[in-house]
Amino acid sequence: MKFIYPAVFRKTDRGTYKGFFPDLAECYGEGETLDEAIEEANEAAYNWISLELDEDDCQLPPVSDEDDLELEDGDIVRNISVNIRFYEAGMSDHSCLSL
Repeated sequence: MKFIYPAVFRKTDRGTYKGFFPDLAECYGEGETLDEAIEEANEAAYNWISLELDEDDCQLPPVSDEDDLELEDGDIVRNISVNIRFYEAGMSDHSCLSL
């Protein structure tokens, strides 16, 4: 199943990039370049969603609309796509999804 969440990336004072997901608590990615930060954020989102799907009472948060995000000057928004096979997440069915 494919999950798509917006990530916000900011350039740091050191010239690196940090990204976070407004909808996924404590889910971050960081890199020397924007591409590296996006790659790290994708991996972090994959792990976050996989862990949530593995919970008995999993509840994936709704996806924010990009227009509703509180952005700072210079912020870069990218929609991050995560593909998860249910057997990878330890799930035999789609019972925890309310899609």
